[in-house]
Amino acid sequence: MGIEHHHTPRLLLRGGLVIDTAPHPVVHPHTDVLVEAGRIAAVGPDLPLDDTDTGLEVIDARSMVVLPGFVDAHRHLWQGVLRSAAVDESLDHYLRRILGDLGARCTPADVYTGNLLGALECLDSGVTTVQDFSHVQHTPEHTAAAVEALREAGIRAVFGYGYPVFDEAARQADWVRKARTDHFPSREALVTMALAPVGPSFAPPEAVREDWLLARELELPLAVHVSAGPVAQRPIAALQEQGLLTAGTLYVHGNSLPDSELRLIAESGGAVAITPAIEASMRFGAPMAGRLRRAGITTGLGADAVTSAPGDMFSQMRAALMSSHFDEDDAASGTSTIKAADVLRMATTEGATALGLGDEVGSLGIGKRADLVLLRADALNLAPVAHDPIGAVVTAAHPGNVDTVLVDGRQVKRNGRLLYDNLGGVLAEAHRAVERLGAPSA
Repeated sequence: MGIEHHHTPRLLLRGGLVIDTAPHPVVHPHTDVLVEAGRIAAVGPDLPLDDTDTGLEVIDARSMVVLPGFVDAHRHLWQGVLRSAAVDESLDHYLRRILGDLGARCTPADVYTGNLLGALECLDSGVTTVQDFSHVQHTPEHTAAAVEALREAGIRAVFGYGYPVFDEAARQADWVRKARTDHFPSREALVTMALAPVGPSFAPPEAVREDWLLARELELPLAVHVSAGPVAQRPIAALQEQGLLTAGTLYVHGNSLPDSELRLIAESGGAVAITPAIEASMRFGAPMAGRLRRAGITTGLGADAVTSAPGDMFSQMRAALMSSHFDEDDAASGTSTIKAADVLRMATTEGATALGLGDEVGSLGIGKRADLVLLRADALNLAPVAHDPIGAVVTAAHPGNVDTVLVDGRQVKRNGRLLYDNLGGVLAEAHRAVERLGAPSA
């Protein structure tokens, strides 16, 4: 059961409109992409084709836009079973209702279903890598269920082990060690681990120190929500004062942080994940994309919570681009810091770099893992793409345009169909989870 991993040793995407994203987004019309053993082997026009090579599968991409798979740098996948449960609600309501009430009642089975549903939604819309900030680890059984679902889906994922916000008893270092030992024996696997603690904005300094030292002990990267308070008004400076400012840390949101905090992130080699749709709807503060670009900080995009916002990267790219027009510094100067190409880069190569995967995915560099997305360029909402293909992908495309998705060279979606053999069963379990949790069901 699971993804019908359609995998051939060699795959040629023939004649597509190829968009690479590193070092900067650039368009290559009528270009081939050759995939061998799960990696990108060659990119160029009219790559030689041996008609006698029976091990080579050819996909006609002449009516396709071919680009790296999207990277969702911050998402709570377990909330897949709580979709649209807090659309018109405040952050306070989200914390109390979604995390404090429904999250506390989610069983390991609910977490499995939410993660699987969320991961499949990602793949269906062209997100091939996701950072799953899983702050629902009430027991080791919840952890096992979440990780199993990620592997079942066949997505590339960084599983962020997170403590439930309102369950202090679940903050168990031994459980984190057990998860590291039991579920992540290899750093080369499709699913890897990070630690996603509460962090300096919301936890006392002694707890923060314990968590950061635990991450060092287990050699885990860190992902953490940050804001100015309520505990530390300058959370990044607080980490620096404790000797805990660690390169490779992923900070999430940060809308209320002053520029001095952003400079510390930049100087320390940290990255930031922004979720512009959620940050706007829950009024986290002014848009971040322009500030982060001016500070020189690697920036990823995330859907965050499908309880309140869409779960596809096209929506996030549009939210980032459109909200950036409200940037006060840009308004004062009469210029725009953020362009469509910047947003596409955040959704691909910068997101990958933010997750520590920049050497493996996020662009079409030779030798990188073949995580790819093919969009139907002849769809009515995209055609004709020739004027500005990058702008079209960012402002006009939607999940319905996703024809083919590859993860590690394996086809997980083909001809517009997700290659998962029990989607009906997953949806049925999602409805049963809704009934158990007491939320209204359609």
